[in-house]
Amino acid sequence: MARRSRNITEPVDSGEATLAPDPDRTTCWTLSVDGLPQSYVDTEDPRNLRYRYMRRLADVVDAAAPAGRPVDILHLGGGALTLPRYVAATRPGSPQRVVEKDAALTDLVRRVLPLPRGANVRVRAADARTAVEATADARFDLVIADVYSAARVPASLGTVEAAAQIARVLRPPGWYAVNLADGHDLAYTRSQIATLRKVFPETCLIAEPGVLKGRYFANLVAVAGPALPLAALAKEAGRDQFPASLLSGADLDRFVAGARPVTDADARESPKPPSTLFT
Repeated sequence: MARRSRNITEPVDSGEATLAPDPDRTTCWTLSVDGLPQSYVDTEDPRNLRYRYMRRLADVVDAAAPAGRPVDILHLGGGALTLPRYVAATRPGSPQRVVEKDAALTDLVRRVLPLPRGANVRVRAADARTAVEATADARFDLVIADVYSAARVPASLGTVEAAAQIARVLRPPGWYAVNLADGHDLAYTRSQIATLRKVFPETCLIAEPGVLKGRYFANLVAVAGPALPLAALAKEAGRDQFPASLLSGADLDRFVAGARPVTDADARESPKPPSTLFT
């Protein structure tokens, strides 16, 4: 007799969401929306981060303060709340605010995969850019953006005006980390780095060498702010199971050469992933 699926599928505001258990680990689940993977969660060990870009973002969290010290974090994009769970486990007591536009998705995730007891996580249903604009100055130590709609980063978050708003809500010397997706000539990523450099004093880019050479479409993580922990981030990226490179300074100058910052007037979504990426 075939094993009955434990998949949970429900309509949400952005489409149809599925929570699928990992057949090899009963405490692990994958969240997909309209067939596109969004999050991977280990409810027993939130430190277990399967997605490579999520490990890069976690490295930023780890470098933000001495181990275990709480930090104020604004998460733009919620999904299955993978990173907030990680922060709650590694920095107990950290006040975390999550902006997730899809309220029905959040309800599903919190019902099926509830947050651990004591996690100081509040989720607000709102547009990410709108929520940032309504936030007080110098409110957060970190802002982390992982916002996607149909596997594309919305245009409204990738502009000079949006970056300026994010810089405004950061408490000095706060950092901004954003998950990007790109491939081929990386024109979108180059323009995003140029945009961040227009606003922040320092920027770096973390990605696998094959992605930086345009060999395949994948995630890249940009980090911006004053006094970035470049050595620590490069070390962690380099010793990952899938090692990544960190570009900064002159290397990033060469990468971004010729790219122009993006404004609200010419904003665009990140490129559409190839149809074979999720098959």
